[in-house]
Amino acid sequence: MVSAEYLKSIYNGKRVFVTGHTGFKGSWLIQILQWLGADVKGYSLAPEKDSDLYNEIKGDNICYSSVIADLRDPQTLHGEMVRFEPHFVFHLAAQALVRRSYDYPLDTFMVNAQGTANVLEALRFMKHPCVALMITTDKVYENPERGTAFKEDDKLGGYDPYSASKAAAEIVVASYQRSFFNPENYSHHEKAIAAVRAGNVIGGGDFSDDRIIPDIARALEFDETVTLRNPHSTRPWQHVLEPLGAYLLLAAKMSEDPIKYSTAFNFGPTPEDVLTVEDLTKIFLERFGKGSYQIIPQENAPHEAKLLVLDSNKAEQMIGWKPKLNARQAIEMTADWYADREHSAADKCLEQIKQYFE
Repeated sequence: MVSAEYLKSIYNGKRVFVTGHTGFKGSWLIQILQWLGADVKGYSLAPEKDSDLYNEIKGDNICYSSVIADLRDPQTLHGEMVRFEPHFVFHLAAQALVRRSYDYPLDTFMVNAQGTANVLEALRFMKHPCVALMITTDKVYENPERGTAFKEDDKLGGYDPYSASKAAAEIVVASYQRSFFNPENYSHHEKAIAAVRAGNVIGGGDFSDDRIIPDIARALEFDETVTLRNPHSTRPWQHVLEPLGAYLLLAAKMSEDPIKYSTAFNFGPTPEDVLTVEDLTKIFLERFGKGSYQIIPQENAPHEAKLLVLDSNKAEQMIGWKPKLNARQAIEMTADWYADREHSAADKCLEQIKQYFE
């Protein structure tokens, strides 16, 4: 399990480079890293909205340095990474929305595949040991929707541009690892690389478009009825602190044994802990204390997978990680965050971070 004391012993005083630090997951991660005592440098596009979590938590005050730049600019990325000389790199930056990938497929491939290559290329020029996690998604697997849980060595693929771009990013990671960062030659390059896969992440402060929790939160804010377009889609929902804790634990283990742990890992709920979108909505509204929903199927909607489950046994066996929260607890924690109007976003996040890790 993820221990606060252990993580603080690893990250306190360390330099950590985070791409995508202005996004939802990135905003939670930089708060955890600050709490652990790390010096954080972020590299990302500016938040898309004034109300994004990064602005709500005053992220510029959390980071040692916040660089607003494009992942597709290899020269700028290279300079910022190499000058900072990080001990750890967490590559979260991505075009992360399935439906948006249908509207902007070329941008999706450039950001997710080429952007990942740019991060890995910059790592080649670092002169000191470094642990780097390449964060992808549970959607990297070729999904026939049979309901079986995917293992790390299952076939990669992707129906929609987002899923395919992330599968392509995985191939890029594997190529760089074999070609330049082979664990067998660690004493030469001193770079430990791992690809990590998680998805269906929920939590307070997510204001993205085309995601169920932000849709519910916006409807409740304006006293509107929540609209569900895919009520029967089944997902293994997990709170954002689950994968972030897993990433931090894995990177810590990699810093201690860079050869053993430089491999791919799934981080997901147990396969039986799945709920439909409609079930999630009911739990959220019940916990929040008000609200209603309606089902309005969208005609000619782009394809989205109906079921996708990860097998995380490898993570449990190798690094001792398993989920702390079930789906209901994750949803209720998220509802509590949005329902709390008395405290600041930063205070709400920090309180849940402490509850989770301690």
